[in-house]
Amino acid sequence: MEYKLFEEFITLQALLKELGIIQSGGAIKSFLMEHQVYFNGELETRRGKKIYDGDIVEFAGEKIAVRKK
Repeated sequence: MEYKLFEEFITLQALLKELGIIQSGGAIKSFLMEHQVYFNGELETRRGKKIYDGDIVEFAGEKIAVRKK
């Protein structure tokens, strides 16, 4: 899956919310406890992690490539 980035960056929480993976910002805590989320191949547990053009987020068999508009 590819996500089109319109700003300089997006946080992990905002990305998952925009993609409809979580319903609200508050749901990110439980999501991160239940799923292993990888950022550019490394385990990530920070909901506010900034994601930039070219970054890859992976979890539960899903791969999201972030690309600038």
